[in-house]
Amino acid sequence: MGVLPKGLSSVLAKAPTDVVILSSLRTPITRSYKGHLKDAYPEELLSVVLRATLDKTPELDPSKIDDVAVGVVLSELGGSKAARMAMNHVGFNTSSTSLYTVNRACSSSLQAIASIAASIRTEAIDVGIGAGMESMTRNYGSRAIPTSYWPALKDSPVKDARDCVMPMGLTSENVASRYGVSREDQDAFAVKSHQLAAAARAEGRFKEEIVPVTTQFQEVDKAGNKVGEAQTVTVTEDDGIRPTASLEGMAKLKPAFKPDGASTAGNSSQVSDGAAATLLMRRSTATALGLGDRIIGKFVAANTVGCKPDEMGIGPAVAIPKLLGQLGLENKDVDRWEINEAFASQAIYCLRELGLEEAWKDGKVNPDGGAIALGHPLGATGARMVSTLLHGLGRTGGEVGVVSMCVGTGMGMAGVFVKE
Repeated sequence: MGVLPKGLSSVLAKAPTDVVILSSLRTPITRSYKGHLKDAYPEELLSVVLRATLDKTPELDPSKIDDVAVGVVLSELGGSKAARMAMNHVGFNTSSTSLYTVNRACSSSLQAIASIAASIRTEAIDVGIGAGMESMTRNYGSRAIPTSYWPALKDSPVKDARDCVMPMGLTSENVASRYGVSREDQDAFAVKSHQLAAAARAEGRFKEEIVPVTTQFQEVDKAGNKVGEAQTVTVTEDDGIRPTASLEGMAKLKPAFKPDGASTAGNSSQVSDGAAATLLMRRSTATALGLGDRIIGKFVAANTVGCKPDEMGIGPAVAIPKLLGQLGLENKDVDRWEINEAFASQAIYCLRELGLEEAWKDGKVNPDGGAIALGHPLGATGARMVSTLLHGLGRTGGEVGVVSMCVGTGMGMAGVFVKE
């Protein structure tokens, strides 16, 4: 208990104490303000993936689920009351299943999964769910920057304190200018993200991980006025993907964050709505419950590191080497990488710094596109990426996968998973 495996053979070895994954599902990710989930509530989206998690493993008595951790960044009261209500609403045993929410910005739901895994590993619980939810349509009014906080921090003599509220777009510009990431490279990266995601959607690669959402949708015109009556719609696909994205189109976009900048609405992640959930338990528990054949993977380890807040996008380039070093792994041992595309600038920097440019060209990094095309619903992104990773490894036959993202205020987080 508490000892990390060391070396590829140990990482791949199976043991009764392993933290295994039985399902990893997500809603479609849709554009905030425009997409078909814009009128849905974050807890509504959470309820869909939680219910789907129970339905995916009908042999599991819901009362066996000890705890649920939900990553969420923007919801009122940290989303804790609404998330608990949503869990109770869809059939969980309220006398045996507890819930809490987690906010580690962009890595919140990866942190939720890691926290549940830690509780299982330390025998505090046997079964749990790591999830995430976000409606940026409903809750992005302040653009994720606090509107009221201790005035002394605004004028702090410590730059790294002041920089924690720097708009994320400016941190992207810092990475681009400091590390030589050109506008042309950023646009090309964004176009490829859309092309890869469009191909994945067209070929049905996301179908196994996506849970359809039936909800209300109100069409509005450009001025925000209602058009007709609200409709009941069933959303089955991500809608931010642009199959016709081109270098010419990207080049026409104006810088979004500074007049002479290189980050645009086209080469930055989309503001999005969505939810995701991953079911975890101890391998011995799965065996005892007759669920051994339901195992689709295992959680190996995760870590979080700090970096300068004004270049928070470099986080994966710091977190990944530390985690692989702790596990005695090398880049060549990893079959698939999911590295969040908060901005093309930082994603490109991380690929270069990690020595993964060839892996990206070979289709081992974000082979089904990333957040530039799919979207980035802050609290749900980590769990979404885990779902895409495990289902992707299932299709390609790989075993070891890494999920990583940068984190606002200056952090990076990474997790290692194995497909079974």
